[in-house]
Amino acid sequence: MKVLVGLSGGVDSAVAAYLLKSQGHDVTCAFMRNWDSLTNNDILGNPSLNDDQCTQEKDYDDAKRVADHLGLPLLRADYVKEYWDDVFTYFLEETKRGNTPNPDILCNKYVKFDAFYDFMEENGFEALAMGHYAIVKDGKMYKAQDSSKDQTYFLSRVNPSVLDKVIFPLGGLDKTEVRKIAQEINLPVANKKDSTGICFIGERDYRNFLQNYITDANGPIVNVDTDEVLGEHNGVMFYTVGQRHGLDISTSVGPWFVVGKDLSKKTIYVGKGSNHPMLYYSKAIIKDLNWYGPKVEKNADVSAKFRYRQVDQPVRISHLDDGSLEVTMTEPVKAVTLGQEAVFYDGDLVLGGGRIDQVFDLEGREVTYDSK
Repeated sequence: MKVLVGLSGGVDSAVAAYLLKSQGHDVTCAFMRNWDSLTNNDILGNPSLNDDQCTQEKDYDDAKRVADHLGLPLLRADYVKEYWDDVFTYFLEETKRGNTPNPDILCNKYVKFDAFYDFMEENGFEALAMGHYAIVKDGKMYKAQDSSKDQTYFLSRVNPSVLDKVIFPLGGLDKTEVRKIAQEINLPVANKKDSTGICFIGERDYRNFLQNYITDANGPIVNVDTDEVLGEHNGVMFYTVGQRHGLDISTSVGPWFVVGKDLSKKTIYVGKGSNHPMLYYSKAIIKDLNWYGPKVEKNADVSAKFRYRQVDQPVRISHLDDGSLEVTMTEPVKAVTLGQEAVFYDGDLVLGGGRIDQVFDLEGREVTYDSK
């Protein structure tokens, strides 16, 4: 087939391109540019601000070296506007509401497998390949062989209609095998560290980075059990339920975890210990649902992830008349966070996913982040 491979400058997409070429496909690579620090006022919290070359251009150079090494052409595709309009603006609005959106999931939905997918079709390619760890077979998505690298959580909002033309060459490989292949063929990025941080933005001091775009007042950090003020935070929006680090509580013995927050009172509530009862939830409502295949019956028993790398949680789901999904936990689940994503599985088969819109505590009461 004539295949377009998204080449990021990392080892995974490089090996994906090599494997497809080895299988006899007509392979062309393309590098996506989705962020412009100067245009987007990315100043605070940017560790590469004073570097001679920005991180994305370094990645492009690595992608070019890989393409040249493999004897493949490399195109460039620019989605700075699409990323800002469809991913980052939503990310900021949700953060202002106190929620915890996932930009990686939004990037996959709106850029990699939408705008870039259209680019693939418009330029006469038959399939789009990426270096993600997932498996697509017969139009359905399954977990990758390497459970520690599986990325189906981040792919859960990809439009089902594109799966027939999507290839994930690494789905059946372990990461150690991928590194080994890269070293055996002397890829220039064989030993490059895996990228972390925000999708296409990179490593940032998260709180400082957000202060480029969001302002919020300081307020108290309160022990939810005693009402004692333990410290001061620099913005409710910058903290997530379940968070332990970054609280800077030195006056009282912990460990302390964020168990709640109130935007209207500018207050963070913390509880002592990782098993504080306010960290656990009994039910959730999921909206903006992306479902692969027919709806399951009411009260279907499936498994779910409410955050990446979480062990699959047994839940019971029911589709509601308004298109949302009611999720009842078989056992209480920790740190189910508003604005994050819930992804559902039947074994290794991805059933779908969506945004966590409502959560309920162990007593069945709805938990909100604003007392207004």
